[in-house]
Amino acid sequence: MPPTLPAEYRKPRRVSRASVAVALVLGLSAVHISAQTRAGKALDIYVVDVEGGNATLFVSPSGESLLIDSGNGGPAAVRDAGRIMAAVRNARLTQIDHLITTHWHTDHFGGLAELATQIPIRDFIDHGPNAPDDFLRTAADEFLQKTYPRLYETSKHTVARPGNTISVAGLDVLIVTSAGETIKAALPGAGSANPYCAGFKPGENNAEDPMSVGTLVSFGKFRAIHLGDLTKNKEFELMCPNNRIGTVDVLLGLHHGVDSSNSDVLVHALRPRVAIMNNGTRKGGQPDVMKTVHSSPGLEDLWQMHFSQLSGQEYTVPGMFIANVPDEPLTALPVAPIAAPQPGPGAPPPIHNGTAYWIKVSAQADGSFTVTNARNGFSKTYR
Repeated sequence: MPPTLPAEYRKPRRVSRASVAVALVLGLSAVHISAQTRAGKALDIYVVDVEGGNATLFVSPSGESLLIDSGNGGPAAVRDAGRIMAAVRNARLTQIDHLITTHWHTDHFGGLAELATQIPIRDFIDHGPNAPDDFLRTAADEFLQKTYPRLYETSKHTVARPGNTISVAGLDVLIVTSAGETIKAALPGAGSANPYCAGFKPGENNAEDPMSVGTLVSFGKFRAIHLGDLTKNKEFELMCPNNRIGTVDVLLGLHHGVDSSNSDVLVHALRPRVAIMNNGTRKGGQPDVMKTVHSSPGLEDLWQMHFSQLSGQEYTVPGMFIANVPDEPLTALPVAPIAAPQPGPGAPPPIHNGTAYWIKVSAQADGSFTVTNARNGFSKTYR
């Protein structure tokens, strides 16, 4: 039932045919322009360079936002929060509506306290307590006990479970993994047998990575997935014996491109058209991972945040697909990969402190999308 108009608008008025015709034309034009504006709005995804960490910002056509992770801690916290804020300003946001912390490693939550001083965050989402036997638990314990509760005391705090949805107007946002659990039922259109399960080989992992919150974001026919640092064994649980997810257009993160994740059962079964790897110069991009990604059926391109010395020229992608270069360029790019540094508290710190560039995805509801490298302006549209 239409709303009742005020009395002054209900008085009968004599209107000429000419004015009716003009009003009709103008009205139809306005509707046409408005429809074009709505139809032209995209889902924007900013993959921010927080070297060797993660910060991925989704901005829906409605203007609502979802940030997955907040970059490194320690000396890099101010740097990474600043890089996230650069993307926030580019997207013209005044708040972060939802923030998912995938898991309690400092390269994923380290910049959160600093970021919260610069922009309001309305909804904090995580998998719950950190794994008590994790090798990096000390920093997480201190953050969770002393800092985190203060950040969300005037906002919303949600502990995610597989199958939960996050309300973002214009998008379908589904949690598919959290706290070591996965969705149990196949999504609509998925559920077929996964042929890569037969050759799966279990991997080693720490205690916290498998707890990662994994998120599937859909906008019309477009689908993107970010699984945090989910490891091979959990990938197997999610994707075997049947593929519960189906296929995606964009695979985000890839656990920085490290080889404790990125098994065939996940990457090949998802059949992404594009993968965007949040690697660092000396973190991720190991040969085994690069072979898996490059041989994935249906893959058109791999985009990287950095040239990885761990893959060398042997397995890397053309420079136009790499967002950032080292602060001090190497005199020669090695052909052969170098060995990865040992993980843990003694691992070398991030070294890219110069200008940081993001990779941006702009997706349409019909499933088409464009990926742009902010460093060189190179973009490619996937129809």
